[in-house]
Amino acid sequence: MAQNIFAVLYLATLLLVFLIYHQTCKVPPFVFFFMCCASYRVHSIFVLRLFNDPVAMALLFLSINLFLAQHWSWGCCCFSLAVSVKMNVLLFAPGLLFLLLTQFGFRGTLPKLSICAGLQVVLGLPFLLENPIGYLSRSFDLGRQFLFRWTVNWRFLPEALFRHRGFHLALLIAHLALLLLFALFRWHRTGESILSLLKEPSKRKSPPQPLTPNQIVSTLFTSNFIGICFSRSLHYQFYVWYFHTLPYLLWATPARWLTHLLRLLVLGLIELSWNTYPSTSCSSAALHVCHAVILLQLWLGPQSFPKSIQHNKKAH
Repeated sequence: MAQNIFAVLYLATLLLVFLIYHQTCKVPPFVFFFMCCASYRVHSIFVLRLFNDPVAMALLFLSINLFLAQHWSWGCCCFSLAVSVKMNVLLFAPGLLFLLLTQFGFRGTLPKLSICAGLQVVLGLPFLLENPIGYLSRSFDLGRQFLFRWTVNWRFLPEALFRHRGFHLALLIAHLALLLLFALFRWHRTGESILSLLKEPSKRKSPPQPLTPNQIVSTLFTSNFIGICFSRSLHYQFYVWYFHTLPYLLWATPARWLTHLLRLLVLGLIELSWNTYPSTSCSSAALHVCHAVILLQLWLGPQSFPKSIQHNKKAH
């Protein structure tokens, strides 16, 4: 019974993802075959292992669809529900905050953030009333140690370095620094100071423009991907945190040096890395190389969002 429910959840997740991709018009149709049929690991996570990660991601993709439909309050509600299932969804939060500030300014963003925070309080109220310190310390335990035996991304490191707090701090600093760089030079493209996002849109120098589907999706997916790249550890079920976003990240930004074949090769190497059990130094290194290729493409891509592939014959 549980596996049947998760099979339905898997199909629902695919539907939500396809709705997102349909509005962006960036990814060639043949890529969806690989998304649906080529990942043994993702099928296992959904149908065999019954992890809560797929539930969180389904709610996350539902929230993105609501953002695309300009239902920001309902989208924030679903986003908060996703966070309540699995905290990895917070990797999308920097991108969401940027979008909210862009769309509404500081004052208009506060009610949306209140929805997210208020729902967390309501859902946690039974535990907060019973044992608030225990609930907060265990639910938001950002300092917990991961087991080296399960790591997918850092197998080539000595275990002592993997567990070292200094290494964790370095990853956090790199994560925040890259988010800041993307916010300053990739996401914010109006020519004004980024502090202008705190103003109401009508009071900015540049006339307010509605966010396009690609601006919304690109910002959210990139925010999450940066967090994945600098995670202290990735376990096998974490693959669903970004699996369905990889085609967009690879195809949304045109790059002549990255042909369709090379993009498929990157997808294949990532899949191979996640299917290697136990992970090896080579599989972990290959995963980081693929992540670096995607990050490089996202950073070096054109400033303005390119035309969709269906209207641009020169897209690769």
